[in-house]
Amino acid sequence: MKKLLDDPKSVADDALEGMVLSCPSVLRRIPGKRIVLRRDGPVRGKVALVSGAGSGHEPAHVGYVGRGMLDAVAMGDVFSAPGAGDVLTAIRSADGGSGVLLVLPNYGGDVLNFGLAERQARGAGIPTEHVLVNDDVSIREKGKRRGVGAAILVEKIAGAKAERDVGGATLADVKAVAEAVVANAGSMGAALAPCVIPAVGRPTFTIGDDELELGIGIHGEAGVERVGMMTADAVSERLVGRIAEDLRLSRGDRVAVLAQGMGGTSNMEKFIFYRDVRRQLGSLGVVAAASYVGEYTASMEMAGVHLTLLRLNDELEELLGEPTEAPAWHAWS
Repeated sequence: MKKLLDDPKSVADDALEGMVLSCPSVLRRIPGKRIVLRRDGPVRGKVALVSGAGSGHEPAHVGYVGRGMLDAVAMGDVFSAPGAGDVLTAIRSADGGSGVLLVLPNYGGDVLNFGLAERQARGAGIPTEHVLVNDDVSIREKGKRRGVGAAILVEKIAGAKAERDVGGATLADVKAVAEAVVANAGSMGAALAPCVIPAVGRPTFTIGDDELELGIGIHGEAGVERVGMMTADAVSERLVGRIAEDLRLSRGDRVAVLAQGMGGTSNMEKFIFYRDVRRQLGSLGVVAAASYVGEYTASMEMAGVHLTLLRLNDELEELLGEPTEAPAWHAWS
């Protein structure tokens, strides 16, 4: 392991502190906890959005806190779920009196701890609901699908709905638009090399120089299939084809494209991959109405790419284009 760290045991806290220090006008941290809030929150009369996960996915999810996206996040250690107590504190801190929606990627520890916090919040009189993000189409059984790139699009679109319609949008309204994103999104990724969890000090899997993993997770997991090394165009054909099949995309459909690296992929490679994705979509007659290329949900320094496609309707497209102060949201379009 060769990483620029101070202490492998404190990387989650050290990184979180740096993120908050870099955006003091937008973010604030509850002292001593891995909980980050928007600086101007809670916003009275607004449905609050709360998310979180293990650390190691930077800029997710701290980078999506701010006006127009999340109101609070609770973060765990590297690739570990935050504690239920911290999630409950995030809910209490974000609540503006109109209820709280939890954006919950489908991983066992997150589901358990966020679910416990949700029940406790309801017991304390805070209306609380959740949306389960399970967009990883590399897993055929929908109930077992992991939540990956679509979580960021849920946070953006549902966050815009809550922000734009303060005092008008109900918790049910915001949940409905979040569920519409989940129902129309699919994701799949590919890895060239694994990552190293600092406290472990060795790669999460081994792979040959002439091999590639298809269907990876975002916690350093190997894929569902190991194949020979491919060109970027061949990878994009596999990913677009599988997602398009799952979403039953049709000629003329408009989609948002989230093409991202996994933490260890050069910008040059990401843009080559995105170009090839656009070519594949064009061959299907699918229109890329919105495009986002960059690092949104990394897996430490894993080398690879991850693709999310979201079928758009007028409302989703309009909300996607709403402004946000969240520091990590950016677009090449």
